[in-house]
Amino acid sequence: MNVIISNEAKELSNLDIDIIKTLTGTYEAKEINEMFKSFFYSKMILDVTSLNNYTNISTYEELIKSLDVDKIIFYLPPKPEITNSFLAQLVSVGIYNFTTNIDGVKHLLKKSNTLKDVEYLLNEENEKMEEVVDEKVDLLSTNSNITPSFSKHLVIGFKNVTEHAGATTFIYILKKTLTNYYGKDNVVAIEVDKEDFKLFNDNNMISIKQAQLSQTLNKLNDKKIILLDLNSYNDDTFTDEVYYLIEPTTIKLNKLIKFNRDLLNKIKTKKIILNQSLLSDRDVLDFESEAKVKIFYNIPQIDERKKNDIIIDFLTKAGFINQKSVNKDNNKIFGLFRR
Repeated sequence: MNVIISNEAKELSNLDIDIIKTLTGTYEAKEINEMFKSFFYSKMILDVTSLNNYTNISTYEELIKSLDVDKIIFYLPPKPEITNSFLAQLVSVGIYNFTTNIDGVKHLLKKSNTLKDVEYLLNEENEKMEEVVDEKVDLLSTNSNITPSFSKHLVIGFKNVTEHAGATTFIYILKKTLTNYYGKDNVVAIEVDKEDFKLFNDNNMISIKQAQLSQTLNKLNDKKIILLDLNSYNDDTFTDEVYYLIEPTTIKLNKLIKFNRDLLNKIKTKKIILNQSLLSDRDVLDFESEAKVKIFYNIPQIDERKKNDIIIDFLTKAGFINQKSVNKDNNKIFGLFRR
């Protein structure tokens, strides 16, 4: 059974579907939340003109706080204010099911959209933003007395190879340590389609949906380093480097080999970290020989609440910090990823 909420879209009343409830008029997003957060329905067809302030993306963010966004079909008016830029904003907050005609509603009732179906809107918007930035940089470069303010941030990805290899806590430790060198406003951590970072109560550790990643990275372009948790997101094209974490316990390694035997071979040329490791240097050499991989760094179990020389050494080897240089100027990154 379905729900229809309409205002200007009178044609929705002609839909030949099973309807359990119909509303007509305009409402605040919070009102609709309250009415339907505990109400069982198959799909909600929502004429967006029923929403007060429906051209403001914050209205939609409020709406989907309590409602299952995948069960809502957003019926959009074919008006000038519904632009591709606005549609890209809908996609960025996780809304994929929208249409401007009855045939579109019928299609979405049978098969919901995925990000793949609508991500072209994000791509188009990003291309426009890049063109604007390029124009501004070109304009600034014509005047030798003006310094361009646009800078390329470094996006560093982390992904567990063995199950629960500790990427979340590892990123937290790295972020906290790097903040001591570059300042709290220059280092940010992002996790995609997860909410573990919220438990750290740190405003610079952000939890987002995958559709928001590109837009979020653009917004954070003034940051020096962005640490990205890739455990719920397989696209690493946004990154400058990815580190793969393995917890080298017998049970974790045997499970990896049983269910994904080829994975070690696929990442053997990547930067692999042994995390929460109890292996000695000799053990690491044996591991490299047996697994036919090269280990970038062996990190033991550490207390994330304390400063740790191992983390400083890892960051130095990785090229994130050059201690003598950083101490002179906290606003610069020295020797990053020297080849």
